[in-house]
Amino acid sequence: MANKFYPKGAEKIMRAAINFDSDTIKAVIVSDAYTFSTSHEFLTDLGTVVGTAQTLTAKSTTGGVFDAADLDFGAIAPGPVCKAVVFYKDTGSAATSPLIEYADEVTGFPMTANGGGITVPFSNGAYKIFSLV
Repeated sequence: MANKFYPKGAEKIMRAAINFDSDTIKAVIVSDAYTFSTSHEFLTDLGTVVGTAQTLTAKSTTGGVFDAADLDFGAIAPGPVCKAVVFYKDTGSAATSPLIEYADEVTGFPMTANGGGITVPFSNGAYKIFSLV
């Protein structure tokens, strides 16, 4: 599969219900137990995630391209296969935090957690985290 927007998240972007500059955008890792679905809308739809959600910092939205500082998820308990990173707007409640993008084209993914740290480096290419152009 390729990186993909969640349809309801894309709709929220188009209706200005998600503001990448001012909203808290976070990321979680999903395991190989998760299956992407276009019907998923909120963080609760992901089920169990791997590790702890991380807040994106140094965000930028330039020329239709979204970028942020690379993510450091810290040490992850051994065992789960880390399949993808999911971005979402944090509202303070998992039941109302809208999913934005499913990214499985992440350097080093899929990978099996071995107890060490997991860092997610974002592309330094033209499309960064994602591009609308």
